[in-house]
Amino acid sequence: METCVSHHQWSVGSEPPELPRSLGSKPPCSCDCFVALPPSTSSKAVIFGKNSDRPRDEVQEVVYFPAAAYALGAKVMCTYIEVDQATRTHAVMLSRPAWLWGAEMGANEHGVCIGNEAVWTKEPVSEDDALLGMDLVRLGLERGASAREALDVITNLLQLYGQGGSCREEPTPFIYHNTFLLTDRTEAWVLETAGSYWAAEKITGGARNISNQLTIHAEITAEHAELRSHARQQGWWDGNKAFDFSAVYSLVNQPVRMEAAKQRYRAGKELLQEHEGHITIQTILDILRNKASGICMDSGGFQTTGSMVSLLPQDTSLPCVHFFTATPDPFRSVFKPFVFVANVTRAPQVISPSFGADDPARKIPRFQTTVDRRHELYRQHQRAWNARKGSQAQSEALQSLMRDLERQSLEAIDDVMEGRMTLIIDELGDLFFDCVDTEIKFYR
Repeated sequence: METCVSHHQWSVGSEPPELPRSLGSKPPCSCDCFVALPPSTSSKAVIFGKNSDRPRDEVQEVVYFPAAAYALGAKVMCTYIEVDQATRTHAVMLSRPAWLWGAEMGANEHGVCIGNEAVWTKEPVSEDDALLGMDLVRLGLERGASAREALDVITNLLQLYGQGGSCREEPTPFIYHNTFLLTDRTEAWVLETAGSYWAAEKITGGARNISNQLTIHAEITAEHAELRSHARQQGWWDGNKAFDFSAVYSLVNQPVRMEAAKQRYRAGKELLQEHEGHITIQTILDILRNKASGICMDSGGFQTTGSMVSLLPQDTSLPCVHFFTATPDPFRSVFKPFVFVANVTRAPQVISPSFGADDPARKIPRFQTTVDRRHELYRQHQRAWNARKGSQAQSEALQSLMRDLERQSLEAIDDVMEGRMTLIIDELGDLFFDCVDTEIKFYR
C-alpha cells in the first residue's frame, strides 16, 4: 500500500526536505480502503474493500494460514525483526507482496478484516529495522478476534517494537508510517499513527474511506497516552485550542503528491455517498475498478497490484465471504470468493515461489538482486492480456468472460445470504481453489 512519495529521516519538529527531483515528474498514486456499515448498505452486512497500489512489477500472492498453537516464549520472525509469538493464532487469509512476511490486507476466521495505507507526518520515519505496517496487519489478524482486539494488538506491538524499515523491494530505502482500517461484523475502526503515537476513531454506522493522509480530527475514541502532551512539547499544539489530530500531526507544507492523494480520498468519499443506503458488494467492486478517480491506479511505475472485498453479515449464522484477485488491475481481474471452514484447500496457483536463504529480501545487504516471484495465476493472467494487446474486440471479449465468471460467484453468494440456497459446508473448503483453477483454464 504504497504511494509515490519518498522522504528520508528529518529532525523532530522540522519540515521534511523537498521531494527528490527524480520523483518530481511521477504522477501521484496511493491506496484506498473502504468500509460500509448499515444503514449505508442495502442489507444487514458490513462490506470492506481495498486496492493495494504498489510498484508495477511487484507480485501479490494470496496465502492461507491455519490457526496454530505455540509454546510460551516462542518467537516469530516478521519481515525484518523477531517478536514474541502469541500462544495461539487465528486462521488468516492474506493478500501480500510476495517478498513480505506481513500483508497489505486480509481477513481472519472471526470476520475481522484489516488494510493499511502509507502516511507521512511531523514524526520522523526510521530506516532501522522494525515492524512494517504490513507486519502489523498480519499480527492484528492473527491475534485479534474482533476489530477492537486487533487494534489493541497493533498499538501494543507499536509501543514494544516500533515501526520502520524499507517498504519496497529496492536498494534505496522507502519508509513510511501507517494508517489502518479495521472492521468486523458489527463495527469498524480507523487507526492512524505517527511514529509510536496514534489516534483511533470508532465507526458504528455509515460509510468511511481512508487514503494517504490523516483523516481523524476531533472525533477520537482512543489514543496514545502521551499523544497530546507530546504535541505540546513539540510546539504543534498550544493545549488551548480543541485538539484536532490531523491538523496537529500532519505536515504543514504537504508535498504535491500528498495533496493529490487528497483528491482520491475525496473521490472515494463521494462515490460512497452516491450509493448511501444502497451499498452492495457490487458497489465496492465498481469503486475499486473506477479508473477516472484514480482509485483503480495505473500510472507510471505503479499500479493496483491486488484487491480485496469482504462481505460480513451481521447475522452470525451466515458466513463471512472474502473476495481476492491475486492479480493486478481489478478492472481486468476476477474477484474470487473464500470462506473460512475447518478444512481449507490451499491454492498453490496463487502462491509465489520460495527462495529461502537466497531471497534478496533476506540477504544482507538486501535487494541487491531480483528474482521472478510470479505465481501461476499471475503468469496466465499476464499472458492472456498481453496476447490481446492492440485488439479492443479481443480485450472486451476476455473481460466479458471474466466478469461472467465473477458474476456467477456473486449471484451464488447472494442466494445464500437471502436464503435461496443452502450451503454445503464440505464443499466450501475447495471454493477459492476451484475458482482460481477455473480462471486459469479460461486463460488457457
